[in-house]
Amino acid sequence: MSWQPAPEPSATDDRTAAIDLVIEPRTHDLGDGFEVRRVLPFAKRHMVGPFIFFDHFGPTMFRPGTGLDVRPHPHIGLATVTYLFAGEIMHRDSLGTTQLIRPGAVNWMTAGRGIVHSERTPPETRGHASPIYGIQSWVALPKTREEIAPAFEHYPAASLPLVDGDGVSARLIAGTMFGQTSPVTTQSPLFYADVTLRAGAILIPPADYAERAAYLLEGAVECAGARHAPPQMLVFGRKARAAIKAVEPARLLLLGGEPLDGERHIWWNLVSSSPDRIEQAKRDWKAGRFPKVPGDSEEFIPLPA
Repeated sequence: MSWQPAPEPSATDDRTAAIDLVIEPRTHDLGDGFEVRRVLPFAKRHMVGPFIFFDHFGPTMFRPGTGLDVRPHPHIGLATVTYLFAGEIMHRDSLGTTQLIRPGAVNWMTAGRGIVHSERTPPETRGHASPIYGIQSWVALPKTREEIAPAFEHYPAASLPLVDGDGVSARLIAGTMFGQTSPVTTQSPLFYADVTLRAGAILIPPADYAERAAYLLEGAVECAGARHAPPQMLVFGRKARAAIKAVEPARLLLLGGEPLDGERHIWWNLVSSSPDRIEQAKRDWKAGRFPKVPGDSEEFIPLPA
C-alpha cells in the first residue's frame, strides 16, 4: 500500500470544511487515579458512522491488590470492543466465554438480543502494580440485525491486517480500509484502525465512507491549517478530503462508516432503535431474566435508579 502525500489545496478549496467538529472529551475520575474520558455520545454529535459510544481510559497504574472490577451487566442492540494499549483484562460473558484481553488484540462481542459480561483485572495480575490503558467503544447494529443471536470473537494482534508505508503504520481493528479487511465479523460498513505516524508523515482518511473521525492519542498533528493535540476527536466533513500531517511522532485511532438506518436510543448499557425495546430490557434485567455469566455469577450491577 502506498501512502501518497496530499496535494496543496487550490485557491478554491475550503480548508476548514475538512473538519466538521472537534470533540474535547469529558473526564471522570473513578478513584485511585483511574480516569475515563467520554468522547461519544457528544451533545453535538451522537454517532460517527455506527460508533455510538467511545471511552478512553487510563493510562493508570493500579496499586498491588487493586484492579478493574466491572461486574456483570447487560447489553442489547450493539457490539462492544475493548482495545488495550497496556495491561490485561479478563472478559467473561453469558455465552460461557473466558478470554484474557491483551494489548493490540480484538475482543468483539455482539450483544444482539441480549448478553451479559464482566471485565476484571485477573487475580494473578493484582499481586503487583499493573497498568491499564485503552479504549472501550460500542457499535450500534442495523435495525434488521438488532435482535440477532449474541456472539463473541477474539483475534490476537498478529492476526489483524497491517498497512505500512511512507511513515504511516495502520493496524486494522475492524472493517475495511485501504484495501484490507479485518477478520472481525461486523454488521454494517465501517472501519476502525490503530495508526502510528512518523514526524512529517501524512495520512488521508478513506473517502469511501460517509462519516469519519480520528481520535488523537499521542503526539501532535496538523489538519485543515490548525494544530491538534490529544485528547481530541476530529470529526471530518462529509466528502471532505482531509489530510492529517504529523508534526511530531503521533498515534491515533481512525474510525467511521456509513450512518445507520435511523436514530438510536442509548440508556445505560442498552442501545436500540426502539425506546420500548430498551424499557423491556430494563424490566428483564431488574427481574433477573438475562442469562448469568459462568464463573462470575455472584455479583452484578443493579439497574440504575
